[in-house]
Amino acid sequence: MQDVIAKGVMLGVYIVTVKSKDKVNGMTATWVSQVSFNPTMMMVSLAPERYTNELVKESGYFALNVLSEEQTDVAKHFGLKSGRDADKLANVGYSAAPNGSPILDSSLAYIECKVSDIFKAGDHELFVGNVVAAKMLKDNKTPLLFRWNDFF
Repeated sequence: MQDVIAKGVMLGVYIVTVKSKDKVNGMTATWVSQVSFNPTMMMVSLAPERYTNELVKESGYFALNVLSEEQTDVAKHFGLKSGRDADKLANVGYSAAPNGSPILDSSLAYIECKVSDIFKAGDHELFVGNVVAAKMLKDNKTPLLFRWNDFF
């Protein structure tokens, strides 16, 4: 069972984006889940040392950008360097969700959330947010699933 979990079998791939004051950032994440129907709530797991973690705490919002199966390169772009060292959105087209979270122009869909709770979970923190905006941006595309060999 640990091998299946460690290899990320059947996890979706998302870019978590955030805007805090004049700073924007995005990072690749697979540990994402809907946690409530009413109200509609989502959860993302972020390591405390990640720059995105810091910015989400400052802003109180985050967006989940859903990637399509053709976007492994986008997932790698946002996953292989730190936003502390590089502006990962510098050459990426994006617009702002209603509360300012960056929405990648190439995303299949997005979900913007307002943070309601943060829970410690092992070496990560779970950010639970109320969905405040969501939209399908492209039809007839298949979401990107995490496959270990695509990234490692």
